[in-house]
Amino acid sequence: MTEILIPDEVSPQPVKNFLKSQGFSANYWKKAKFSGTFRCNGELISHPARLTIKGGDLISWKLSEHTDIIPEDIPISISYEDDFLLSVDKPAGQLVHPTGHEVTGTLANAVLGYYRRKGFSHAYHPIHRLDRNTTGLLLIAKHAYIHHQLSPKGKKLFHREYIALVSGIMEEKKGTIDSPIARDMTSIIKRKSSAEGSPAITHFKVIAEFNNMSLLWIRLETGRTHQIRVHLKYINHPIYNDDLYGNIEAKKDYGQYLHAYKISFIHPVTKQYMEFSVNPPEIYMQTLEKLRNR
Repeated sequence: MTEILIPDEVSPQPVKNFLKSQGFSANYWKKAKFSGTFRCNGELISHPARLTIKGGDLISWKLSEHTDIIPEDIPISISYEDDFLLSVDKPAGQLVHPTGHEVTGTLANAVLGYYRRKGFSHAYHPIHRLDRNTTGLLLIAKHAYIHHQLSPKGKKLFHREYIALVSGIMEEKKGTIDSPIARDMTSIIKRKSSAEGSPAITHFKVIAEFNNMSLLWIRLETGRTHQIRVHLKYINHPIYNDDLYGNIEAKKDYGQYLHAYKISFIHPVTKQYMEFSVNPPEIYMQTLEKLRNR
């Protein structure tokens, strides 16, 4: 069930106009108005297209969302939750979404399992993705319209920051990598920097150096597949333990040392600025400590 309390300052207007101003797509509005569940202040509205709302009104509707993802009883680490959003700390080794070859054990299975235990009927709407072995914060919408508002089309409202341990001491301590990214046709999953690719921009800053290694702060301006990993390889500073773009003898007990430590955005409903951060896993911190003490 989706419920929206119309802010007091909203003047009388067609409900369609209000929802459009809040980022709802025409397609979503069509589904809502024909759902047969549209209500205003508890009263079922037979013709929502004719409805005029005002400040203080409560509108609601329910759309059924089909999913083939299997809910599973897998623990998740929640960093934030409200009626519209869920933020979780994803561990290394876990896919964000099922694939054709791996349909269980993913974060999607875990989140849907959590929803079912709580009695929620939400589908799974991740706002962005993290690679299997990238750890850290992932933001998930509980409703399709929230996902639409925070998806890449609304990228100015949503920012991601990472920390990465890379090989070598960097000559430039701060900069921007602006290099398009395309599929690498020699591999099913690999990407590469290529003038024929899609625009990709990554900002970085060195925050520590030790033993021919650098610890970087990174902010994404775009969100291409494997973007950080590809860009750091492109400037000859691949991420430590990256078995796809870096060291082919990477340790298999942990993946690349890339951690999504902070997300920030304007809440699509409350319009408040939101910011969450989470520390890297213990093994990541232990590795940094060992490097410092060498």
